[in-house]
Amino acid sequence: MPPKQQQMDAKKQNSKMLLVSIVDDDASVRSSTLRLLRWSGLRAEAFSSAEDFLSSDFLGQTACLLLDVRMPGMGGLELQQRLTELGQRIPIVFLSARASEEEEQRGLRAGAAGFLRKPVSKEALLSAIQSIFEPPPGNISNPSKEL
Repeated sequence: MPPKQQQMDAKKQNSKMLLVSIVDDDASVRSSTLRLLRWSGLRAEAFSSAEDFLSSDFLGQTACLLLDVRMPGMGGLELQQRLTELGQRIPIVFLSARASEEEEQRGLRAGAAGFLRKPVSKEALLSAIQSIFEPPPGNISNPSKEL
């Protein structure tokens, strides 16, 4: 097998081992996103609240977090802040149907890798995740900041 093909296969295998966690209070969004990610060959887990995610065994394994902004209890922006306080540097892609421009900017300023508006196309969602797992060449400083 040519070296370039071996590198591509290794990257694909590595992305299958990385965990994408979904935190969304909407059961239909959670289940459809979970099915899409698993169908795409990604390892994924879903949580109905920020509190459930924080108390799970998957917190330390998560390589990408798909996070709703507005949820009962702790919202997505609050979870982002809590993760920072805990020293957890997990790339976050926010998903929201109702977030304000201010909330979007706040999440991005705090280091979110992206912000997608619901309903999100499967292509846009998978592209956002792919950009986290395989940042563009030459972006060495902080690849999770670009989407």
